[in-house]
Amino acid sequence: MFLFTLVDGKNGQSIKAKMNENISIDKSTLELLRNRYGLVGISDKMLNIFRTILKVAPTELNVLITGETGTGKEVVANAIHQLSKRRKFPFISVNCGAIPETLLESELFGHEKGAFTGAYEQRKGYFEVANKGTIFLDEIGEMPVGTQVKLLRVLETGEFNRLGSTEVRKVDVRVIAATNKNLEEEIYKGTFRQDLFYRLKNLHIVLPPLRERPEDIPILIDYFAEKTCSQLGISYNGISLEALNILRGLQWQGNVRELKNLIETIIHLEKTGFINLEILKKYLPPALPPHTIIEQPKETSLLRISLEKESQLGLEIIFRTLLELKKDIELLKGAINELNSKVDYLGTNLEEIKPEAYHIVESDGIPTINSENLDLEKIEKELIEYALKKFKGNRRKAAKALGISERTLYRKINQYQLS
Repeated sequence: MFLFTLVDGKNGQSIKAKMNENISIDKSTLELLRNRYGLVGISDKMLNIFRTILKVAPTELNVLITGETGTGKEVVANAIHQLSKRRKFPFISVNCGAIPETLLESELFGHEKGAFTGAYEQRKGYFEVANKGTIFLDEIGEMPVGTQVKLLRVLETGEFNRLGSTEVRKVDVRVIAATNKNLEEEIYKGTFRQDLFYRLKNLHIVLPPLRERPEDIPILIDYFAEKTCSQLGISYNGISLEALNILRGLQWQGNVRELKNLIETIIHLEKTGFINLEILKKYLPPALPPHTIIEQPKETSLLRISLEKESQLGLEIIFRTLLELKKDIELLKGAINELNSKVDYLGTNLEEIKPEAYHIVESDGIPTINSENLDLEKIEKELIEYALKKFKGNRRKAAKALGISERTLYRKINQYQLS
């Protein structure tokens, strides 16, 4: 059985993790992942992700990391690199969405002098710089289709050309990609190549949003607070239970990044190592309930509640109501999306379907209909074949004649494997 050893260079500690489906994550392993690689969490979802990282890191597999903004995709990518055999070589992070489309190819693969206006000297691209190491392509969903073709070639053969050069160059680079988009939807839209998607997806890690792992919030707070206090030279003394309960009830649309920024801001501005409710209230988003609560007169109260208990109860009710509303909205969105996909899939006008059974036959190359057999898929396939044949493969004209969108026609062609 292969054993993978994590080594903490500072303390000389080593932890052996069995490379099988049941890698154990004990306390010492969690401390090392936290202190050395910034991987923080005790929830079941995060422990499963840690096991996956420990299994995939020593391999040469490409990795696709997906998740909402701020969930820590780059932290995971860097940990995979640091735990791999390539850790002594460069780790290059590239945000594909932050580089103009016209420059991205040059940034990734380099260019020769005079290759384009402004190319005054020869320049290596990120892939050459990252040779023998790892390149992290963040926001891969923003990459132009033309650049995707060159990336696919590098993934398959390790070969590429600089802009303005015919010389074939080779690199040995591991690729880790990340996005907050649904790449399968982008494939249907025609903005992302399906072959590249499957080439990147040797292993897929999905990072959960912070609201789905509230048990990790306390240790994340401690982690960020301890680091910030250490930088400022003050001691960290924890967070009050009231303040912690408030933070556990928030939705954290910005996920771990939002929590990190909040804790760092509080400690930097307050110059304190202890966070209580009064301090926290100063930095809560405006959308939260007001800090002051007016006590209800005794004579109009059905049940007398103290101001302190009333405040806590009111917050709990508000947060619980917001959570329930969010769940209802998500369920409604899911139902609407499912209904839209089913309507789009049918691609036909239900009012025109007659109770009789029909079948399409060809007469002199022109489809006609008789009432022998009902096979909706066959009818649809033959109509699409005829339309494509009639318009000599012009999908735009065929889609218009069929009364469907080009996107729907493209999906039907793939579904029926039509050329």
